[in-house]
Amino acid sequence: MTILRPVRPMLVLVGVVLLLQPARAGDGGLFGAESFTLPNGMAAVAIPDRRAPIVTHMVWYRAGSADEEPGGTGVAHLLEHLMFKGTAKTPGGQFSYIVARNGGVENAFTGYDYTGYFQTVARDRLELVMELEADRMTGLLVTDEDVETERRVVLEERRMRVDNDPGALFSEEFRAARFLVHPYGWPVIGRQRDIENLTREDILAFYRERYAPNNAILVVAGDVTVDELRPLAERIYETIPPVELAPRERAREPRQQAPRRLVRVDPRAARPSLRMTYLAPTHATGPAETAYGLEILAEVLSGSTTSRLYRGLVVDRGVAVSAGAWYGGDGLDASRFGFWVAPADGVAVEEAEAALRAEIAELLERGVTEDEVARVKRRMADDLVYARDNVASIARWYGAWLAVGLTVEEIEGWAAAVDGVTVAQVNAAARQVLAPETEVVGVLLPEEPADAP
Repeated sequence: MTILRPVRPMLVLVGVVLLLQPARAGDGGLFGAESFTLPNGMAAVAIPDRRAPIVTHMVWYRAGSADEEPGGTGVAHLLEHLMFKGTAKTPGGQFSYIVARNGGVENAFTGYDYTGYFQTVARDRLELVMELEADRMTGLLVTDEDVETERRVVLEERRMRVDNDPGALFSEEFRAARFLVHPYGWPVIGRQRDIENLTREDILAFYRERYAPNNAILVVAGDVTVDELRPLAERIYETIPPVELAPRERAREPRQQAPRRLVRVDPRAARPSLRMTYLAPTHATGPAETAYGLEILAEVLSGSTTSRLYRGLVVDRGVAVSAGAWYGGDGLDASRFGFWVAPADGVAVEEAEAALRAEIAELLERGVTEDEVARVKRRMADDLVYARDNVASIARWYGAWLAVGLTVEEIEGWAAAVDGVTVAQVNAAARQVLAPETEVVGVLLPEEPADAP
C-alpha cells in the first residue's frame, strides 16, 4: 500500500512520454481505449493489448486526502489499508490470499485527488478480481481492533518514511508553505495527531460517502476489449446502488501576493538542497495550451543530461551535482511548476540559487528554441516504445487523468494536441507561470550557515 507523491510521479512521466505518439485514423486513437458508463454511474474503460494474456484491473475512487476534513487528515490512507481486512464473503484478509493463490499481484495507493486499487492477473482471472473488488466496494467489515492494528502500521510508516527522513520532513513543510489553506498542503499520510484521533466511525463515514459506483472508475488494460469487458461490468458492478454524493468542496487558496521562503536546518541531511515552486494550472483547470506548454517546458529544462538546467548548472557552471525542473499537471486543482538544485561540494546554496535564477531570467528573456522543442518531442516519441510494454502503467495513467475530470477522448487525442504545441505557446506558459509573486523557495541545510545570527 503506497502513497502517491506528486513530485514527478511515474504516471505523469509515462503520460508525458505518451503524448507524442500520433493517433492513427481508424485505430481508436492513442491506445484505442474505449469507454462506457453503467446505469449506476460507474465509468468503465478498456485499453486493449493482445500481446500477452494478462490484464491489469483497477478501480479508482474520486476520493483522496484533499477530500478530508481539517483535523481528520490521513483518513483516506488509513481506509486504503483497512480495505484489505475483508468482507462477509472474504473475511480475515482473504482478499490478498485469493489474488496470490491465483497467480496475481495487487496493491493500492492514495493520492490527493483519488485512491486506487489494482490487480494484475491472467486474463481468465479477470472475472474473479472484479467480483472481489465489487464485494469490498460496499461490503467492508471493520472492527475496532482492525482500526487499531492499521493505525499502528500507518504511524510506523509515517515514522519510517517521514519523521526519520530529513528530506521527507522538509518536503512536508515546504508543501505546507506552498498551500497555506488548500488541502494540497496536508500530508497524504496524515498528521500524527490526526491519525491517532481517527475513529472507526470517521473511517466508515468516509467510506460510505465516497466508495460508490457513481464515484468510481473501472480501468482494465491488457488482453481485453470493450465488448468483452462490458458484460462482465454489467453483471458484477451494475447491481451496486449509487449514493448521493456531496460536492467536492475544498478550501480555496488565497491569492499569493509576495514570495515566501522556508529554511530548515537538520543535521541528518546529507547535503544542502534548494527547491523553488510557482503556482501553475493543471490539465483539469486549464487553459489547455498552458498545461501542454508547461509539459514541454519541464522536459526542455530537465529531460536529459543535455537539458538546459543540467548543462547550465552542472556542466558549464559546475555549481551543482544535479538540477532540474518538473510540472505537476495531473491535479484536480491548481498545482505547481518547480525547480530543484543540489549544490556541488564547496558551493554555497546562495551561489547555486543565483545560478538557477540566472537560468530562469535567460529563459524568460530569450525563451526556448524551435530546436529544443523539436528534440523534446522526438525523445518523448522514442520513449513511447518502452511505455507500451507496461499495461499497468498505462492503466494508471488513464485512471489518474480520468479521476480528475479528463475524458477518454481528451486522453486519446493528446498526441495531436501536443504535436501542435508551438514554441510561442511554451514561452507564453513560462512567462505566465514563473511569476515572482507566486514563488516559494525552500532550503534544506545540514547545519546553520556560518553567518547565521
